[in-house]
Amino acid sequence: MGILWCSWEELRTRMRPVSPDTALPDASLSVHSEEVDFDELAEICRSGGAVAIYKDGQWVGVLGPREFTELLLDLCRSQRAFFEQVLDIVQEAVTVIDRRGVVRGWSRTAEQIYDIPAQRILGRPIDRFFQPEALAVLRLLRDPKPVRQVYHAPRENTHVLLSGGPAMVDGQMAGAVASEKDITQLVRMHQELQRTYRQWMADQQLRHGDRDPFDTIKGGSSRLLHAIRLAKKVAPTDATVLLQGESGVGKDLFAQAIHAASRRSAGPFIALNCAAIPGPLFESELFGYQGGAFTGADRSGRPGKLELAHGGTLFLDEIGELPVELQAKFLRVLQDQTFYRIGGTRPIQVNARIIAAGNQPLEDLVAKGRFREDLYYRLNVVRIFIPPLRERLDDIPVLVETFLEDLCAAYGRPAPHLEPDFLVALMRHPWSGNVRELRNVLERLVVTVEDESWNSGHLAMLLQAGGPEAGHLVGSPSGETAPQRLGRPGAGPGTARPDGELILEALRKTGGNKAAAARLLGISRGTLYNRLRSLGLDPQAFDSAMGLGRWRG
Repeated sequence: MGILWCSWEELRTRMRPVSPDTALPDASLSVHSEEVDFDELAEICRSGGAVAIYKDGQWVGVLGPREFTELLLDLCRSQRAFFEQVLDIVQEAVTVIDRRGVVRGWSRTAEQIYDIPAQRILGRPIDRFFQPEALAVLRLLRDPKPVRQVYHAPRENTHVLLSGGPAMVDGQMAGAVASEKDITQLVRMHQELQRTYRQWMADQQLRHGDRDPFDTIKGGSSRLLHAIRLAKKVAPTDATVLLQGESGVGKDLFAQAIHAASRRSAGPFIALNCAAIPGPLFESELFGYQGGAFTGADRSGRPGKLELAHGGTLFLDEIGELPVELQAKFLRVLQDQTFYRIGGTRPIQVNARIIAAGNQPLEDLVAKGRFREDLYYRLNVVRIFIPPLRERLDDIPVLVETFLEDLCAAYGRPAPHLEPDFLVALMRHPWSGNVRELRNVLERLVVTVEDESWNSGHLAMLLQAGGPEAGHLVGSPSGETAPQRLGRPGAGPGTARPDGELILEALRKTGGNKAAAARLLGISRGTLYNRLRSLGLDPQAFDSAMGLGRWRG
C-alpha cells in the first residue's frame, strides 16, 4: 500500500453516477473490495480522460479529471492529518526537509528539545536556525546513506542519537527525514555520576587510612555488588572458592581481594594459570620436584606452587584446563593436605587456601568426562559468579576513569577530555573481552592518541573494521568504523593470533614484562606463553629487557 490510499466509499462519493445518456469512457477500473488500488487509478487517470468505474463487474460510475483532482485533494488532506498526528505524538524529535533544506515537518518533541515552535521553523531553511556543519539531516542530502543510532550534538549541551535517511521519488532526491532520540539527560547523569564518584572517593580516602581490599574492584551495578558481598562474606573463612565468569571479567582481582581480606593476608598469594603450562610440565610446576628427579632438573630440587602457597592462598586460574591425569592427585591434596614432590619420598604437609577460577561451567566439563565429579564438588564449596561487562554497562564510566588515571600516570600522559559520544560508543560496544578488553583499548588510546579530547572517532579507528562487533559501535554519520585490532588482519575478537614480529615488538615495548605485553596484544598471558612456544621461543628468555637483545631487528 502506498502513502495515499483510497476506500471504495471515498471513490463512490466523488464519481459521477451512470445515467442513460452517459457515454462509456475508453479507460476503466474494476473495484473488487472495499479498498481501491489508488496507484492503478492514478496511472489510468494520467491520460487526462474519464475512467469508467466497475464494482463487482457492474458499471456504476465515471471519474473525470475534475473528480479525480477533488478525490486527490481529499486524500492529501487526510494524509496531512495523519502526518501531523504522528509528529504530535512521536517521542523523538522528527525533522523533515525538502531537497532545498526547507523544513516541511517538525515534531512536538523537536519543539521541546530545541525550543523552536513549529510555526516559526516550518517553510523556512533549516540552516537559519542551526549551524549548517552541525546538521546531520543536511548531510543526508549530500550523502543519501541511511544512518541508525549515531551520536550527534546539534547544539551545545544537546546530545541525541540520530537515525535518518533520504526521501526518494522515482530515484530522485525529494528530501530527507531525521529522527533524534534525546539522551541529554543520560549524558548529564553520567557526568554527574563521575563527579559524585570522584567526590566520594576523595571523602573515603580522608576518612579511612586503610583501604578495603575490594576497592580494587570498580563498579556499582547490582550483580557486581552481589558478587562482592558474597566474596566479603566468605573471605574471613578458609572455605574453597570457585570464581565463575568469562575471560577478562576480573576473576584474579576477586581472588586477590579475598586473600587480602582473609586471615591469611600476611601469607603468600601464589597464582597458577592451568592453561599456560604444557601438561608434561604441569605436575612439576604444581608439586615441585626433588633434586635429580629427571634429566635437567635442578640438583637441589625445586618447590612447586602448592608448597610456596603454604600459609597463604593458591589461586588456580582456568581450573578447567587442569590435566585429567593430575586431578586425582590434586583431589588427595584437598582431602589430606599432603603431597609428594616428583621423585620425593617424604610427604609434605601444606596449609593453603584454594581459590579456583574458570570461564566455563565445570559441570559441563564433568558431563563431558573432562573433569572429575568428586573434584568438582570439592572445589564448588562457594561459587561466585562475576558478571560480564555487557551486563553492567553502568560501571563503564567508573572503570574508564580509574584506568585512565593509572595509565596516564604510567605513560606520563595528560588525562584526556572525554566527549559524550566517546562514552556512548563505549556503552554500545559488546566487550567480548570484558574489563580486560576495555583496559587494553584505553591503554592503546593513551599510547597512540595525542589529541586533548577523545571522541567516538578515536575509538572507532582502534577497533577492528568489519568484525562482528564493529556494527555495534556508534560511529560517524557516514558509518565509518575503522581499522584493526593489534593482531593478524581480519581476525575476529578473541581469535586473533599475533605473529612473532608483533609479539616481540610488544615484549620490547614492555621491557620483557609478559603480563603487560599480553595486555597490549589483547590476549591472555597463557595464550602469549603458548604462542611463544609455538614459535620455538622460550618464555623465560624474556624475563628482562636485557633478554630481548638477541631478538632485536
